[in-house]
Amino acid sequence: MSTAELACSYAALILADDGIEVTGDKLQTLLSAAKVQDVEPIWTSVFAKALEGKDLKELMTNIGSAGPAAPAAPAGGAAAPAEAAKEEKKEEEKEESDEDMGFGLFD
Repeated sequence: MSTAELACSYAALILADDGIEVTGDKLQTLLSAAKVQDVEPIWTSVFAKALEGKDLKELMTNIGSAGPAAPAAPAGGAAAPAEAAKEEKKEEEKEESDEDMGFGLFD
């Protein structure tokens, strides 16, 4: 992660902690106040656009939680993958191992 990305991330967290909406201008103002010179204005607009309408505090508290569950497959469609998996297992079982041919690890 570059210094510019890190600085914008921290600035966004500071704004969110104070309950201030994250915008490109506010990020740039905060970075200027912190005397961070090497951040191009494109980074502040990218971060502001990415965080637009999102609750940063909620995002931070839900980092480790699981995402939404995947939708259930239709009843007819679930049988085909299960059958394919069974066929695959049968094929794997039919393959001969080295031990069956008389080649063992410790021979």
